Amino acid sequence: MEYLNQLGAFGADLQYANLPQNVRQQLGWVLVDTLGAIVGGSAEPELRAMAQSVSHGNGATLVGLGVKASPMEAALINGTAGTFLEMDEGNRFSRGHPAIHVLPAVLALSETQGADAHRFLAALAVGYETGSRFGASAQLRDAIHVHGTWGTLGAAAGSARVFGADPSSMRESFNVASSMTIATSKKTMLQGGLVRNVYAGLSNSNGLLAAQLVRCGFQGEADGPASLFGEIVSERYDQVTLLRGLGEEWHLTQNYFKLHSCCRYNHGTLDALDILAERGTLPAAVDISSIEVTTYKYAAELTDPAPRNTLGAKFSVPFAVATRIVNGSSGLSSFTRDAIRNPDVLALASRVSIVEDPAMTARLPQERPARVRVFHKNGQVHEVEVGVNRGDDTSPYTTQELSSKFLDLCERVWSRSHADALLNSTLALGEAKSGDTAHFLTWLQMLSRTADH
Repeated sequence: MEYLNQLGAFGADLQYANLPQNVRQQLGWVLVDTLGAIVGGSAEPELRAMAQSVSHGNGATLVGLGVKASPMEAALINGTAGTFLEMDEGNRFSRGHPAIHVLPAVLALSETQGADAHRFLAALAVGYETGSRFGASAQLRDAIHVHGTWGTLGAAAGSARVFGADPSSMRESFNVASSMTIATSKKTMLQGGLVRNVYAGLSNSNGLLAAQLVRCGFQGEADGPASLFGEIVSERYDQVTLLRGLGEEWHLTQNYFKLHSCCRYNHGTLDALDILAERGTLPAAVDISSIEVTTYKYAAELTDPAPRNTLGAKFSVPFAVATRIVNGSSGLSSFTRDAIRNPDVLALASRVSIVEDPAMTARLPQERPARVRVFHKNGQVHEVEVGVNRGDDTSPYTTQELSSKFLDLCERVWSRSHADALLNSTLALGEAKSGDTAHFLTWLQMLSRTADH
């Protein structure tokens, strides 16, 4: 259990000012990107109905809604909002989405605990690094959806850091949180079960609660993570991977961002279509007889050509391919309620087939490959294969592309001028001096703005 002591000391001792410059810079963009996903998701009708039904407390901001809730309610609702659009960042080594499982919890606590920007950002870094490392060290069972699992431990660590936990309390937060994860089902994403969007919210609220319980004197198992990941939900648990490069190699800098508004498993295929479009060799939908996609195991599972709702559409390779071609985009507008009913999209989706290539599966996690063959009715075949997906740390989007994404997401709720001001303020958050709570409060007020539309 010495490994938990090391991880606990890392989380308790981390100071924002001591982070390398490149890590601080990347943390800022992770914050921007995750915040944009929450704001954009807050406009969804199911999320707004949930917020109205569930929130009864006060103190913490429901981002994009302009109202307050209790910290645990805010952690739940903001965490749910951030997964609705499938635009939140992720990490290929943990095979999940660390930031959305941490930011809502540490944001709610930081607001109600009177934190400054440095404490808030340190907590976000602690939660991201620990959560992502637990994810990388475990191989979850195939039937489990990654959301709601190791993210709970990340949220607990980030929350404990806001509370100023010492190494022993930080360590205990891992043990307590290990018993507060949920049994998630991958079928919810494959079948468009909207309950899946709540998983990240529950990780945030349960992780926050775990940190509070430790402060109240609660204890967990002697090694809760080993039980959870070594015996219950995972096929393996590698403590060496968990600690490798701790404090020197940062998962934060090995993440990915998303511009395609759908599951990451679709992105290799969509990148290939973008290449064909750039070459001028992507036929119009009416001229395509069929499309063959060869890819890795997890992408090859996304086979539904006629998803029942927008969530199902985001987890369908045939639909993603068809809507990209018919609408000329893989952005938000191509995965709306109207898009999933478009007969031209559905007709083309029915002509898309997907198969797994085990050799491609073996290239994970360094690559997420896909090969796309588009068969023209005139007999021509247009083929592209990709390995690394756009947005990975080895093929990053530009800061201009990430800024445009943030502004587009925020404009679902706020004016362009407010979105632009929030972008600049968020990127500058770490420039405040330690202990300067006024700067952080001003930023929080910007998040508390009521929706403009």
